[in-house]
Amino acid sequence: MSSQQPLLSVRQLCVDYITESGDVRAVNSVSFDIAPGEVFGLAGESGCGKSTVAFSVARLHKPPAYISGGEILFKGENILGFDDERLRSYRWRQASVVFQSAMNALNPVLRMEEQFCDVLLAHNPGMTRYEAIKRAQELLEIVDIHPSRLKDYPHQFSGGMRQRLVIAIAMALNPELLIMDEPTTALDVVVQREILQKVYALKAKFNFSILFITHDLSLMVEFCDRIGIMYAGELVEVAPAKAILTAPLHPYTKGLGNSFPPLHGPKTVLEGIPGTPLNLLEVPVGCRFQARCGKVHDRCRQEYTVLAEIRPGQQAACHLYDSAEEQLDHPIYLDKAAGC
Repeated sequence: MSSQQPLLSVRQLCVDYITESGDVRAVNSVSFDIAPGEVFGLAGESGCGKSTVAFSVARLHKPPAYISGGEILFKGENILGFDDERLRSYRWRQASVVFQSAMNALNPVLRMEEQFCDVLLAHNPGMTRYEAIKRAQELLEIVDIHPSRLKDYPHQFSGGMRQRLVIAIAMALNPELLIMDEPTTALDVVVQREILQKVYALKAKFNFSILFITHDLSLMVEFCDRIGIMYAGELVEVAPAKAILTAPLHPYTKGLGNSFPPLHGPKTVLEGIPGTPLNLLEVPVGCRFQARCGKVHDRCRQEYTVLAEIRPGQQAACHLYDSAEEQLDHPIYLDKAAGC
């Protein structure tokens, strides 16, 4: 990662949900940085906490969720201490969100012109409506939609076009951070690629950073610079995108990689990950992945794991790596060397 100051620093973030059965820790001591211009991905199975992290960065949580600990630093400022006025200027202008369901994110009874103007006029008090419409037309052209479509309603657009509209609205105020929460869900693979190629081209042009969230690891590897893997509310690995597939450190990351069929070469048997996701009301002592891990040992059942650097630029939270000597000779490396 770049040596310059991070645009976003998440430090020991904890998010709880209040339930009748007790408080549930959905995100537990998660820490990561995003550099200016970087695409950082969060991947993991459904319910692992990645969207909860995204909502925390945008301060969009509502009861029964609440941030119970940690810091979220945007250019050195802790956004958890923002009052309503400062939070209003932070959202959209400094950090904006592309939600996973474009149809639900857009108001079905308002023309697109009204929805663009709502954002632009709310955050630019001195802007006239004429100027807002001109800016909206520019934004539509950026995402390859004809400006005349501003007069249309959301239902008059295809799924891929609606997603591009949401991206255009998110970029209305030129934010420095774009949070994309599973933006290609429910789109076919061809449209998925078109959307991500368009976003990547926009990033190259405007140099914003992206927090990209999805459960599709293969899609993420193509799009991100670095990837964080989450399991049961914790970060279990952070590494450069290619290393996540070619040299994973954590057994859960390796299991995710083995769950995707290769596009080239001979057919292989998909292994998958045994067991079921952890019930967060019954968190065991030690590693949260222990019940599903084929390499579990006594220490895994006794001590909690902590994210630590195992290789340069590659971190993992796993008791397999107690010393540098064990890292090099451990079977998880030997399996990769043998092409498994």
